[in-house]
Amino acid sequence: MCMNYTRRKSSVVRIGKIEMGGQNPIRIQSMTTTSTDDTDASVAQAKRIIDAGGELVRLTTQGRREAENLKNISAALKKDGYDAPLVADVHFNANVADVAAVYAEKVRINPGNYVDPARTFKHLEYTDEEYAAELQKIDERLMPFIRICKEHHTAVRIGVNHGSLSDRIMSRYGDTPAGIVESCMEFLRIFKREQFNDVVISIKASNTVVMVQSVRLLVQQMDREGMCYPLHLGVTEAGEGEDGRIKSAVGIGALLTEGIGDTIRVSLSEEPEAEIPVAKALVDMVEECSELRAQAEASIQDDTITLNIDAPNWETFQLKAAMAVGALLIDRKATKLVIKGQGAWSEEQLILLADAILQAARIKFTKTEYISCPGCGRTLYDLRTTIARIKEATKDMVGLKIGIMGCIVNGPGEMADADYGYVGAGPGKISLYKQKVCVEKNIPESEAVEKLLELIRNDRANKSLL
Repeated sequence: MCMNYTRRKSSVVRIGKIEMGGQNPIRIQSMTTTSTDDTDASVAQAKRIIDAGGELVRLTTQGRREAENLKNISAALKKDGYDAPLVADVHFNANVADVAAVYAEKVRINPGNYVDPARTFKHLEYTDEEYAAELQKIDERLMPFIRICKEHHTAVRIGVNHGSLSDRIMSRYGDTPAGIVESCMEFLRIFKREQFNDVVISIKASNTVVMVQSVRLLVQQMDREGMCYPLHLGVTEAGEGEDGRIKSAVGIGALLTEGIGDTIRVSLSEEPEAEIPVAKALVDMVEECSELRAQAEASIQDDTITLNIDAPNWETFQLKAAMAVGALLIDRKATKLVIKGQGAWSEEQLILLADAILQAARIKFTKTEYISCPGCGRTLYDLRTTIARIKEATKDMVGLKIGIMGCIVNGPGEMADADYGYVGAGPGKISLYKQKVCVEKNIPESEAVEKLLELIRNDRANKSLL
């Protein structure tokens, strides 16, 4: 065991035929992008995820019909010898969670929209009595769900997303890690009181600093309240390609090297099975990168980390570098990075990698920033083609932040610090945002990319005239 690595102790949760937490391996998972109504497509994609090494498969269940079809998807997979647990992903409709709990081995619920209405960024004023009444509504609505989960031995993930915090939480706690953690704890306290312990927790954000700070704070709060539930880690809307991998390695890696994390998902705007090798690499490098983190911290001089590493290929080199220094940069132990390594890597490659890691840690922006979701069954437009078109047209706009989101679950929220947003609003319809404000609604998909580019060009032209 690496002397710089000790894994956080957590309780053990059983999910179908696998166990998570405790001394079990860090589990790897992904999520389908198919319609959960489409049994054949969902089964085929789930098989690809499992064949790649995924140990859990999550599917969006936006309605009762999708939740009930999990039964058919599960049966088809088991018929062909695939028994990885299926996880139902529920937003906005608590009734769907009740149905999904009958058919899935695990149900993810989002505290931001389970009982509270969808986020509108309105500031709400509550007396203490009124706030307590809102908590009572959560309590009452969770009880039937908990009973169903107990009856069917269904595990639960309480999955908080920075991008979908409720107006109620935002109004009382602000857009802060404290608010993110309280959103989780409100639900978790009820599960603990009811002695339902098959619970996994996640707190995700597209901003690596927010994600890491929030998870650390959650661990501290759980310790104070005598809780030790397993943790699911992920940087949501990480993007694609090198940038998506580096961003994920910075955020997830920062926590893994601290011994935090029992399961991970690397959210890439690519085919779901492409996420699995990246996640496996991060898990396999935990101990080595914990040692490298300690060495890098010892190297800090003049606000600069000097990192010396070796790897068999460029992608592994990138992941290892990002993972080793992620926590140090997020904590601002230094704000400059020099990477040295054995191998056929040019000086230019190493400098560009250092810049990419600094951008992922929100320190130094040297290129356009894209906040793009991986897509799921809720995405009703061609996400990957759209991302490629937008990236090609905006790649030279250094410092610009653009959110490209499949739907409204996290759309406006995760794009709150982006300059512009492109969000799926319905079948073939797109809404455009400037920061939190929707400026054009329900644009035909065929026109939306050009409308976004026109919006950006006009704003930049007007600024140049000032």
